[in-house]
Amino acid sequence: MARRAREQRISPSRPIPDGGVRRRPKDRKAQIARASAEAFSTFGYHAVSMEAIASRVGISAAALYRHYPSKYDLFRDAVLALGEQLVGCTAFAEDAQPDAETLQRLISAITETALANRESGGLYRWEARYLRGDDQATLNGQMRTVNRRIQLPLLALRPELSWRQRWMLSSSMLSVIGSIVDHHAKLPAVHIRAVLGEIATAISTADVPDLSDGSAAEAQRRRPTGVDPSKYEALLTESLRLFNRKGYRDTTMEEIASTVGMPTSGIYRYFSGKNDILAAIYRRAADRLSSEASSILGVVTGPEQALTGLIDAYVKRSFDHPELAYVYYTERVNMSPADQKILRNLQRATVESWVRLLTEIRSDWTVGQARFAVHAAMALVIDVGRLVHYDNTAASRLAVGGLLDLALLGRYRLRTTLPAR
Repeated sequence: MARRAREQRISPSRPIPDGGVRRRPKDRKAQIARASAEAFSTFGYHAVSMEAIASRVGISAAALYRHYPSKYDLFRDAVLALGEQLVGCTAFAEDAQPDAETLQRLISAITETALANRESGGLYRWEARYLRGDDQATLNGQMRTVNRRIQLPLLALRPELSWRQRWMLSSSMLSVIGSIVDHHAKLPAVHIRAVLGEIATAISTADVPDLSDGSAAEAQRRRPTGVDPSKYEALLTESLRLFNRKGYRDTTMEEIASTVGMPTSGIYRYFSGKNDILAAIYRRAADRLSSEASSILGVVTGPEQALTGLIDAYVKRSFDHPELAYVYYTERVNMSPADQKILRNLQRATVESWVRLLTEIRSDWTVGQARFAVHAAMALVIDVGRLVHYDNTAASRLAVGGLLDLALLGRYRLRTTLPAR
C-alpha cells in the first residue's frame, strides 16, 4: 500500500487523487520570465499575446494573469530582469583593482551573461524602445552602470581618455558582445568566448576621436533632406523615416500619405499595404548592397583590399542612410515569413562574402569565428553610429571604420582620411 501510494505521488501520468492538491512548480515565475523574454525577443512586443506566453509555459491565460496584470507588466519585468543580470554580473568591478585583469573579467562575465540569454537578448537590445517613462529610465540607468564599470579599468589603464572616448569604447565593447543576439550562427561556446574576447580587448585599445556634441548639428546639416520626386521612391524614403522614428506598428498609412503629399488611396497604386512597403525597403537595400559589393570586388586585388573596401562602403552607406539598419533589426519581425526568409538569405550572402575574405586574411580564425566577427563588426556600425547620432562627417566615419579594422583585422590598416562630404 505504501509503495503504491508513493508511485501515485511521483508518476506524472497519474491523475491527482480526490482531495489531492496540485502544487505549482517552485520555479513557475522563472519559467514565465524565460518564456516571455524569448517570445518578445523572437516575435516582437506587439506580436506576442498573454495567451501565447501562457501556452509556452503550459498554463492557462487566467493563471498567467494571476502573476502579471497585463502584457506590458510582463514585458517590463522581462526587459529589466535582463538589464539587472548585466548589472549583477559586473558588480565585482566596484571593489576590484581597476587593471587589465579586471577588464578581462568584465569581458568574460558579460559574455557569459549574453550567452546564457542569447535567445532573449534581443528583447532589451531592440524591443526595449517600448518601455514607458520611468521604466525606460530604469533600463538606461542599468546600462549606465554597466558602462561605468567597464570604464573603471579603462580610466586606470588609459587616463588620457576623455569621458566621451571612454563611453565610445565601453559602448563598443558591449556592442561586440551583444551582437550574438542579432543572428543565429552556431559555434561551440568556447570558440565564441575566444573570438568575442579577442575583439572586445582589441576595441579597448582603440584610438578614437573626442567627438563633440556639436557634431550632431553638423551631421544634420550634411544629411539629405526632402523627398524623392518619384512617388514610389518618396514612399519608400518617407516610410523608412517614419518607421525609424515611430515604429512600424505605430505608423499609419495616412501618415505616410500625408508626408509624401498624396491621398491614402494613392499609396495602393504602388503597394498592397504597409507590409509590402517594408519588404520593398529591404529588397531595395539588399539589391544596392549586392551591386555595391560586386563593383568593389570587381576592381580590387587581394582579400584585404577587398574587405577594407567593403568596410568603408558599409560605413558610408550606414551614415548616409542611418534609418535603414536600425529599422532592419527592429522591424524585421513584422515582415511576412516568406519575406523574412528572403531577407535572411540576402543578409547571409552578404555576411558570407565578408567571411570568405576574412578567413584569407586571418588564418588564426575558423570560418565560424570569422562569421561571429563579421556580425560583431556590423553591429558596431549601428551601435556606435547611434551613439554619435550618425554624425555624417569624416571624423565619425573614420572612427567607426577604425573600430571595424580592429574588430576584423586585429590592427589598424594604413589608410587615408575619408573625404568630407
